[in-house]
Amino acid sequence: MMVEKIQQIAQEIAAAPLGNAAELEQFRIAYMGRKGRIADLFDDMKQVAPEQRRQVGQELNGLKNQAQERFNQAQEQLASAATDHTGEQTFDFSLPPVPNTLGTRHPLSLVRREIVRIFERIGFNVSEGPEMEDDWHNFSALNFPENHPAREMQDTFFLSPDRQHLLRTHTSTVQVRLMETQKPPLRSIMPGRVYRNEAISARAHMVFHQVEGLYVNKDVSFVDLKQTLYYFAKEMFGQDTQVRFRPSFFPFTEPSAEIDITCLICKGEGCNICKGTGWVEIGGSGMVDPAVLESSGINSEEYSGFAFGMGIERISMLKYQIKDLRLFTENDVRFLRQFEGII
Repeated sequence: MMVEKIQQIAQEIAAAPLGNAAELEQFRIAYMGRKGRIADLFDDMKQVAPEQRRQVGQELNGLKNQAQERFNQAQEQLASAATDHTGEQTFDFSLPPVPNTLGTRHPLSLVRREIVRIFERIGFNVSEGPEMEDDWHNFSALNFPENHPAREMQDTFFLSPDRQHLLRTHTSTVQVRLMETQKPPLRSIMPGRVYRNEAISARAHMVFHQVEGLYVNKDVSFVDLKQTLYYFAKEMFGQDTQVRFRPSFFPFTEPSAEIDITCLICKGEGCNICKGTGWVEIGGSGMVDPAVLESSGINSEEYSGFAFGMGIERISMLKYQIKDLRLFTENDVRFLRQFEGII
């Protein structure tokens, strides 16, 4: 029985087509690999009767040599076929192994740039600040009380034992620096990376990106805030997008409101993404608290202002219908290639 298997495989080896590199690799895996058919026969040797093992072993060794010789011969023939009649190689081995392909911008970069362009059209400029901050600019100047949960280690990455230096938890720190160094009127957005001590999941990450906006001038009202965000939502998501404001609370704005838009997946009819409500949240907003203005050296009796903040990842997920936040940081080429041609 064992000898018959050896003879059958020997016939298959002799007849196997080896006309190109793919067939040669299939041959190597099928007959010469660790899990190939010849290796299986060697494993079956323990079932052969002791008096027949010598003969069967010789047959197996011959089969193995036959496969190796056939492989080597076909490999040499393929190599010689790659050489033209002048004896020179037709393939340039100095070429890079990976063909040149058109690169793509990261979806977060695409959305950040589009956000900047939208707000630049209505007079906002771009301000930036450090990612390593102090307690004053991250909490105290923004009216966070001493016992606020955000000041705890389970929410914030502190850089010093006294908790006076930390990785910023929002780009509102740039708003404070802007109000401290420049006089009104102020009209600016602050895109940047922020850090929070959160478990990584499909909906949350410890490193993400925000864009916040600030407008301070005389006679600024909540109407100005609403019209600015109406304009942004329709420019970013389409003219059919509806916007609503829900009352909320933030330490640095009063009154405060969360911003919702109609769900782009179900068009407001209700789905699992919007939890059946037809609305999804994109950020928070409100009128700058007078205490925040005063702490930055701005007379709250003369000036007022509004502020808003949104997650760039959240905007990107809605715009491109991405359901897992972790895709933005995994650098999976299959995911990134979907954004080819977007400028």
